[in-house]
Formats: sequence, C-alpha cells, structure tokens
Amino acid sequence: MNDYWIYDVLQKIFPDGLEDQLLGDVVSKERPDLEKLKSDLTRQQNEFKITLKGLEDNLLARLSAAEGNFLGDYALVENLETTKRTAAEIEVKAAEAKVTEVEINNARENYRPAAARASLLYFIMNDLHKINPMYQFSLKAFSVVFDKAIDRAEPADELKQRVINLIDCITFSVYNYTSRGLFEKDKLIFSTQMTFLILLMSNQLNPTELDFLLRFPFVPNLTTPVDFLNNNSWGGIKALAGMEEFRNLDRDIEGSAKRWKKFVESECPEKEKFPQEWKNKTSLQKLCMMRALRPDRMTYACTNFIEEMLGTKYVENRAMEFGKSFEESGPATPIFFILSPGVDPLKDVEALGKKLGFNGDNNNFHNISLGQGQEVVAEQAMDLSAKEGHWVVLQNVHLVAKWLSRLEKKIEEFSASGHENYRLFISAEPAGNPDSHIIPQGILESAIKITNEPPTGMYANLHKALDNFNQDTLEMCARESEFKSILFALCYFHAVVSERRKFGPQGWNRVYPYNTGDLTISVNVLYNYLEANAKVPWEDLRYLFGEIMYGGHITDDWDRRLCRTYLEVYMHADMLDGELFLAPNFPVPPNSDYKGYHTYIDEVLPPESPYLYGLHPNAEIEFLTTTSENLFRTVFEMQPRDAGAGGGAGVSREEKVKSILDEIVEKLPDEFNMVEIMNKVPPEERTPYVVVAFQECERMNILMSEIRRSLKELDLGLKGELTITSDMEDLSNSLFLDNVPATWAARAYPSLYNLAAWYADLLQRVKELESWTSDFQLPAAVWLGGFFNPQSFLTAIMQQMARKNEWPLDRMALQCDVTKKVREDMAGPPREGAYVHGLYMEGARWDMQTGLIGEARLKELAPAMPVIFIKAIPVDRMDNRLVYECPVYKTKTRGPTFVWTFNLKSKERQSKWILGGVALLLQV
Repeated sequence: MNDYWIYDVLQKIFPDGLEDQLLGDVVSKERPDLEKLKSDLTRQQNEFKITLKGLEDNLLARLSAAEGNFLGDYALVENLETTKRTAAEIEVKAAEAKVTEVEINNARENYRPAAARASLLYFIMNDLHKINPMYQFSLKAFSVVFDKAIDRAEPADELKQRVINLIDCITFSVYNYTSRGLFEKDKLIFSTQMTFLILLMSNQLNPTELDFLLRFPFVPNLTTPVDFLNNNSWGGIKALAGMEEFRNLDRDIEGSAKRWKKFVESECPEKEKFPQEWKNKTSLQKLCMMRALRPDRMTYACTNFIEEMLGTKYVENRAMEFGKSFEESGPATPIFFILSPGVDPLKDVEALGKKLGFNGDNNNFHNISLGQGQEVVAEQAMDLSAKEGHWVVLQNVHLVAKWLSRLEKKIEEFSASGHENYRLFISAEPAGNPDSHIIPQGILESAIKITNEPPTGMYANLHKALDNFNQDTLEMCARESEFKSILFALCYFHAVVSERRKFGPQGWNRVYPYNTGDLTISVNVLYNYLEANAKVPWEDLRYLFGEIMYGGHITDDWDRRLCRTYLEVYMHADMLDGELFLAPNFPVPPNSDYKGYHTYIDEVLPPESPYLYGLHPNAEIEFLTTTSENLFRTVFEMQPRDAGAGGGAGVSREEKVKSILDEIVEKLPDEFNMVEIMNKVPPEERTPYVVVAFQECERMNILMSEIRRSLKELDLGLKGELTITSDMEDLSNSLFLDNVPATWAARAYPSLYNLAAWYADLLQRVKELESWTSDFQLPAAVWLGGFFNPQSFLTAIMQQMARKNEWPLDRMALQCDVTKKVREDMAGPPREGAYVHGLYMEGARWDMQTGLIGEARLKELAPAMPVIFIKAIPVDRMDNRLVYECPVYKTKTRGPTFVWTFNLKSKERQSKWILGGVALLLQV
C-alpha cells in the first residue's frame, strides 16, 4: 500500500502541504547534507525532551517517596543537582539548535521557488480532467517526473542560477509528460493555462486585463461606425475603452480608420505592429485588443505570447519518439494509447518489440483484441507475462466495460510482483461525452498516456487515402483507365468528407465516423461493377457510395444531400476525357502508375484552403474564431477560484455574483397578464397569428418565472437565510462564468450567446411581444428569430391564406421573395403573408443589385439579409427553376435547430451552394 493517496487528498485540502512536501524532495536531492542535518536536529530535540521527561519523572517519584527531612537524603539532593545541570546543558544545546534550524530553513528556502512551481504545475495537470476525463494524472506519477527533472537540470556554480535551471527543467519535463497524452486541440489550452498561471503567480499579469481577455464582456446592441469591424468587435473595443489603460482606443480607431483598417485586414495582424502609441502596450494588453479586432487570429496570437513568455520549445510541438516514452514505462507503469479514428499505434509497439527481441516468433509478445469473450485470454496472457517477463498488448479495452475493474486489480497486483521485463500496452477510444466515460481512474493515473492523431489537411489525407492501395490494385481491373480515374476521385472524395468535419456545423451538421473501410469496400464495389458492365454505371455507383457505403453513417437529410452532391460533382462521364476539376486548379490526373499519382498530388495539389472542399475562405475564419472562443472559454472555466482572473482584482466571487444577480432582477420585466391579453381578442376573431402571439407570451412567462424564482432563491442563499443547494451552486457558477444557467436554457430557445448578450436579447424579445400584443396588429416586419418557435409563425402564414382562399393546407408551400428593403423602410404589413427580418446568410451573401445569391465577401461571415416577403401558394404553382433550396436554422449549431427550407433565386448551380454549406441563420 503506497501512501501517495494521502498526499492526493492533502493537496486538495492544503495546497501548501504539497509545496512543503516537494520542497523536502528537492532539498534532499540537492543538499542531502542539509536534509540530514535537519532530521538529526529533529531527532536530537526529541531525545532532549525524552531525557528531561525521564529526569523529571524520577525526581518526582523520589520526592513523593521521601519521608521526614529530605535534605538529609543525599541521593535525592544529588539527583536534583544532576537534573538541574542536565536541564541547563540541554537549554544551551537547544538554543544552538534553534540557530542552526534557522540557518537550515533559510538555506532550504532558496529552493522554494522550484517547489512552488512544481506544486502549481501539478494543480494545472490535475484540472485537465475537466476538459476530457481521459486526462487523469496521479501524484505518484508526477513525483517520478519531478525527481527525474531534478537529476536532468543543468548544473550551475551559483545557487540562484541552479534554482532557475531547476524551475526550467521541471516545467518543461511536466509540459512534455502531459502534452504527449493530450489531443492536438487541447495542447494549446494546456500551455495557455500554464503560461497565464505561471505569470499570475509571479505577479507579471494584471488580473483585470486577463479577466477581460478570457471573458470578453463586449457591450451588446451597438452599431459599428467602421466598415472593418463587426458590431461585436466594436462592442469589445467600447468595453476596453472603459478601462484606464485603453482610454480613447475607440476614438483613435474612428479617427485613424485608414491605418487601423490596414492593420486589422492584414494577413497575420498578430505579427504586425499596432498603429500609433498602441504598439508600446504590454503583450497582454495587445492580446486584449487583438481579441476584439481579430478573434480568428487568437490561437496564433496566444502561441506567440507563450513563445515570448516561456520560450520557443513550448510551441514547437514536436512528437516524442515512442522509444523515449517506453524508457519511462515499467511493470507498474503501463502505456495507454488514447485512440483516434484511422490511426494504429500498434505498429510502434511491434517495431520496438522486434528491435528488443519481443515478438510472436519468440512467444514473448501477446496481442489481444478485446471483445467477444477475450477477457479470459487477456488475463492468462497477463499472468504468464508478469511471471516470465513478456509484453502484452490489450487493444480496445473500451469494449469490455464490465471487465475493467478486474483489469485495474491485475495491474495493481503485478505492479509489485511483476518481472522487471514485463510490460503492458493498452488502447481505448475516448467516450463521446464525459457521462459515458468508463475507463477507471486507477488505470489512467498509473499509465503513461499517449495520443496518436491522424494527419490533418488535404495533402496528408489524400496521400493517406491512396496509401490503402498499390500498383497491383491499379492493374487488377480490365477497364484500367476508368477504374484508375474513379479510384482517384474516390480517394479525393474520402479525404474531403473526412477532413470537412474540421469546419464544424458548416462542414457537416453532425460528426460521422468515416473510416478507411468505407474507402476500400467502395473500391471493391467499383471493381465488381466495372467488370460486370459494358458501360460505366454512374448512377448505380453514386448511389452505392453515397447512400450505402458512406451514406450508411449519415443521419441528417441535409448531410445526405451534401454527400450525394459531392459524388455528382466528382464522378460523371466527363472525367474520362480529363475535363473534370476536383477543386479549382486541380483536375483529375491523367492515366499514370501508383507512384505517379503520389507525385501528381505533390506537384499539382493547390495549398490547403477551404476551396479544396468547395467552401468559401470565410469558413476557415469561422472555424478559427470558434477554436479561439473555445480556448478562452475553457481556460476561463479552469481558473482557480481564488485567482485574480476571476472577478477582476479586488472583487470577491460572491460580490461579483451578487451584482450580476441584482442587475438581472432589476431589469426583469413583469410577466404577461394572459387573462387580460386574451380578453383583447374574442375567440371568434382569433386568427392563426393571434394564437401564435398567445403561445409565445405563455412560453415567455414560463421562462421569466423560472429566472425570477431561481434568482430569489439564490439571493436568500447568499444572504445566509437559506442553505445553498447544488442547484443554487450551479446557478451561481453560471452567473460568474457568464453562462446561461441550465434551468433557464431548458425553458428557452436555442442560443449560443453568453449570459450578458443572451439577457439583452431576451429583453428585446419581450419588448417585441409587448408591442405586438398591445393591439395584435401584425408588425410591419416580423423578427423571425425572436420567436421561441418560428415554425409556428411560418405555419400560421399558410393557415391564414388557406382559410382565406379555401386551399387544402397539405397542398401548400411558402414562397420567399427577398425585397430590397431593410426593416426601417417598412411602413406596414402586406395584404397577405408577412414581411420577416433578422435573418443572416452563412457561406454566401445576398446580392441586392442582381437579386440573387452571390459569392461571399472575405471576412463578412454572416451578412444580414434584407427583409423577406413570405406568402403561401399552392405547391403546383411553385417555380423551382434556378433556385437554391436553402435550409434555415436557429443558430450556427445547425443540425437540430432546423426551422424551414426557403427557396432563394440563384443563377449558379445548386451544387455550388450545397458544397459551400450555405444556410440562413436566425441568430449570429
């Protein structure tokens, strides 16, 4: 039984306890003489106490036993003298020891900065499980890394320099140890959090500025005065300008718009100098400004910040050789591979095993793939290997949830008794979400974790797709040229659909596990169909690939349409004449051999860009912006509760929560009086529109009453009049972190806003409803995004016109005509149907001049649509020529927030907008 778990508990309660423990470890390695002297002193002090106690007890016993005149008792008097003399000697020695102890403590204190840094790093590691439950690290494993770092640190003649070297080596060792077990997307989160906390600890950061950077509390509902910033960015600049260090930033940007435009629109603004005297600001202040000006460049700006503060080696991101990780393993320390789709880490293990003499031929390498009753085989292999010193590989342990606790016990059992050459390698896929995580903490903590991820980008993915085949594959079909052309197009298709997911919902509405099996089976199908048919059966092939092989994964109709469209674009008869372009400037290659196709990719494939996927470059800006938002959100939520970057300097967490709570309650409108509202319209006059208004008011009442109830309860809890429950705790955390509380979100409409913007939006919705229900006149232009249920309003348009014209409701459709007006131009509602506003187009824009969908402008991510006139017509009167069937979603998450399909006029082929992921959104 090791005692590390005690420290694990202690450090959660007393962080300083861990620091003192680590200080003892450093000093015992660096100055064993001091540590020995300290323990000798402690022992000596204890011996003194025991001696004195013995003398006292002896004296008291004699005194109590003495009779008559005890001055005549020579033995007693002598004993008294001895006690006195010994006590005096001890007092002198104790005083000397006190001085020595102070000297020892002072000498030990020189090493405290190294222990403090190590303690901080352990806390940062320990918090990573909040990002992914696979990221679990024990203090025992950390101590091993810590000890090795002390041994590896550069020696130095001067103590001060030696401590700096220790800090540097400990930090980098922990960084390497941790980051090799993190997914790429989480590595920057870890290094950013590490950098901020190291700088906060040494008072090198202003907590208020860090709080702004992480929280980004922009002023909502502003209109930007300059064309190179959107409203949110301008709101961020306004919020910054309210801080002393950034006074007049807004006025400077307006006044020198030309210089700022050039800066903001440069390719890599994070590498450019800021205009005017703003270039003299601190690195953190520049990050704050960049967050408002170019949120999409923040991952690069943070990388530069880390490099500046900690050094280049923290951003190089070199993969650690497997052999190096293996050196750190042992019978008690398994190696745990966290799997990613399409990557096989086993070949590293096999290659190293071969080199060291562990393989199947020598019967000392056991490879078991779990599932289907393989647990018994695995246990037998572990028992034998732990005894004989073999290697065991257990693949896909996530498939045997019930057996994992048994595996944990086995690992613990052999950690003490296993042969020194015994090694265990485990692999498992991470769970889709934290709730379905099943790998026991004990296994994860004791193991060295390694992530292997597939290469990113079209170049790597296209080579990788082609690597599944060889020259023999290319020659196996009698109709060689057709087979080769279609096979290459399939490889490109596979690379596109796999890599497109990085663009988030604009790529795919949902994430699908496409794998190499889909590709290789499709090629087999291609071979069989070409061999069996005289003509290339294009229609059949596209159906098999798009609806069965790849389409079998797809659960969303719009994604199915996208997959089908890709195949229509990449696979048709033109490709055989070399007339087909898979992407701009990338035609289907001419007939070649296997090596020639790889060379063709190297030489002809254009550089990585969204164009290769049929997307607009804005998709990349959107993807980078989302990544940055997630980075800051996660780092913000991981800040220690007592760190400065919480509520800004000088304000406690409770005070911050209380002030947010008071502000919300103060602005919260009264609920709608439903009896009064319903009495305004007699039942026989209630049109479908009126019914929609009633439903919306009722829903708003449910939401507002929950906000009022929960805040009142929390307020009483903060005052100490109610016991704080877990629900109140969750609400308080949400208010502090600027998140919409879960109980409110459950009663509201889908929204991606943070709490401040969400609440401003809520008040806007209430205002809109108040004005509508005052006289139940349909507004001149209806804010479609302002509804809980926009579908009900669109259905009401159909019902209204169906009643008026006596048309059957199930034979009707909506016609959308985009006007040339904005909301402010509208004088009143149309005679039939409705004008709606508040829609935004993602992936393209509406061209007012031509009245058609047009190519998006760079950096305009979701331009607002003009007012749209919507009316209902019988289905048979619908004109579906030259239109794009455009999905409408409530938010950028798309998928489950689907509302309706609007047919928009377009001169281009539908396929252009489908591949571009063009959609209308009700909120951006």
